Amino acid sequence: MIALAHPRNMRLATQCVKCGGIVSFAVNACDLEKWMNGEYIQEALPYLTAAEREILISGYCGPCFDVLYSE
Repeated sequence: MIALAHPRNMRLATQCVKCGGIVSFAVNACDLEKWMNGEYIQEALPYLTAAEREILISGYCGPCFDVLYSE
């Protein structure tokens, strides 16, 4: 049996709170709802990159997050 991935049927566009850049990506609406209802983001949206998940969590895009938390 092959498990079919849920279609990414919702497009999100989020603005970085630091640089103002727009990050856009597609998610499955049901998966987004799972995260919004308390499921861990890496479990609800495992197909997103770490940077895509981070902008949803903190509001920082990948490059700004890296600069902010670099040594």
